[in-house]
Amino acid sequence: MPTQVKRAERKAKKSYTLSSESVAFLEIMRKKRRAASVSSVLEEILQAVRRRQEQAKIDQSVSSYYSSLSGKDAKELNDWSEFALGEFPGEP
Repeated sequence: MPTQVKRAERKAKKSYTLSSESVAFLEIMRKKRRAASVSSVLEEILQAVRRRQEQAKIDQSVSSYYSSLSGKDAKELNDWSEFALGEFPGEP
């Protein structure tokens, strides 16, 4: 889904040199998405990459937290999660 950029946001006009393959790809994506401009397609791509990086950082933090738990604390959390899942049968 295309990201709608608010008109009130400030944008910086920059110039970048891209390979002809990258330019062709961006043009194809612009047409495919019926986007107003190649810049808007590039903005969407960058936003998606940024979101993936942020999610990876969160995932790593969660993983580090659970890895840092003692065996007793991990078991207690597991017991609570099993209890909670038992309280809501049929829920995903």
